[in-house]
Amino acid sequence: MPKIDYALMYVTDDSIRDDNTFFAILEAALKGGVTLVQLREKTCDTATFYKRAVHAKELCVVYNIPLIINDRIDIALAVNADGVHIGQTDMPFNVARRLLGKSFIIGLSVSTLEQAIKDNAQAADYIGISPIFSTDTKTTDLAKPLGISGLRSIRK
Repeated sequence: MPKIDYALMYVTDDSIRDDNTFFAILEAALKGGVTLVQLREKTCDTATFYKRAVHAKELCVVYNIPLIINDRIDIALAVNADGVHIGQTDMPFNVARRLLGKSFIIGLSVSTLEQAIKDNAQAADYIGISPIFSTDTKTTDLAKPLGISGLRSIRK
């Protein structure tokens, strides 16, 4: 796997339903210096997700930026994405790795120190840690905010 720059990941906003706006924002992020894009679609059907993923991959190729697909290994494989991001209730990490191979980037969401020290998190290419602070944007399945001290504990 080539060296990936994880400095600034842009996670797309799935509340933007207009494709022209969605892709204009994505391209602005690519031009603005993001080093990784995660296509996150929690509310649309598979056909819409696939179409967005195809176009997102095309844009990411132009800017030489890796594309990560949130949750959907099938979509990631279908569009030849660079990776997938899975959560604690998605496909098990070891199954995802077996299906995707070692060259595929696999990110994993964690909400606690215990999740972060599990073998799966240690084997992931990167981990997404949340929530750090309280949020109004995600209202379901939200763990207690970790705060800066919790983030520091996980980083160790």
